[in-house]
Amino acid sequence: MRSNKENKKGLKIVGSIFAILVIGILWYAYSIYANVKDTMDIAYTPVAAETLRTTNTVTVADSSNVTDEESQAEAEAMTPSELLEAGEPVSILLLGVDTGDLGRTEQGRSDSMVVITINPHTQKTTLLSIPRDTYTEIVGNGTSDKINHAYAFGGTAMSINTVQQMLDIPIDFYVMVNMAGIQEIVDAVGGITVESPLAFNQNNFEFVEGTNQLDGEAALAFSRMRYEDPAGDTGRQGRQRQVIEGVIRKLATPETLLNYQTVLDSLSANMQTSFQMPDFYALQNQDYLGAVGNIEQQQLDGTGGMMNDIYYSFVEEAELTRVHELLQTELELE
Repeated sequence: MRSNKENKKGLKIVGSIFAILVIGILWYAYSIYANVKDTMDIAYTPVAAETLRTTNTVTVADSSNVTDEESQAEAEAMTPSELLEAGEPVSILLLGVDTGDLGRTEQGRSDSMVVITINPHTQKTTLLSIPRDTYTEIVGNGTSDKINHAYAFGGTAMSINTVQQMLDIPIDFYVMVNMAGIQEIVDAVGGITVESPLAFNQNNFEFVEGTNQLDGEAALAFSRMRYEDPAGDTGRQGRQRQVIEGVIRKLATPETLLNYQTVLDSLSANMQTSFQMPDFYALQNQDYLGAVGNIEQQQLDGTGGMMNDIYYSFVEEAELTRVHELLQTELELE
């Protein structure tokens, strides 16, 4: 009898400790949720870009059993949020702008442009870098110019419309990061590791060929060097991709989760996006997370040349077709 009572008492103590532990975890999770929501609310900035999606990506295996109403519903385009909710592939335009702090009055230009596709079905993420000197039509401005001028002429919306037309794919979401804020973000995640393809000096930092551990200031210098790189802007774009990938990978580490408030503060001060809170949580789906862990890097290749005493990167039609077909496949739009 005494032994049974002691066992029951022990179970009650263990149960109480477990309950307290669960409550503590739930409180911690809610605390993160509330702060993430505040960050996303601050960063959320919708733009009036064109919508290129005319049909959703859901296919019907047996069309003989589809009613007229179902055919009509399937012909309607899903919104970006609905695509995430349904677990479909999505595209994101990442803009790194050179305006310094987002509160400054000058518009600046997009120093870096990366189109990201995330396919949860194949669990694959593709990062396509677009050189800032790429010569193309600036949609809505009536001119052809360097693609990074689209942001200077018409902000995020004009950048999205220009990329959509050039690559002939829909852009579902955008994320705009203040490049000067990269320093804060890298410091907030505790630094990153990159693999440099060459040794060089930039802003009093010495980078070795191979593995480099970078704090925020060093990461900014690493991503901005251009003229010492034999690959020119293509090499710079590659190093910027490394910094972005390094931050993405570090965000998932336990150390970063414990320091989440500092990370969120740095993001809210240096980021604007069309993602909302439900979109953020939809991306926590295991298939999307699996895709983020499998990254393929691509580059839009062009040939450098002068026109009217200005340097441009000219992309041939065959290269545009290659990239278009690649991204269409990743987005399952074929």
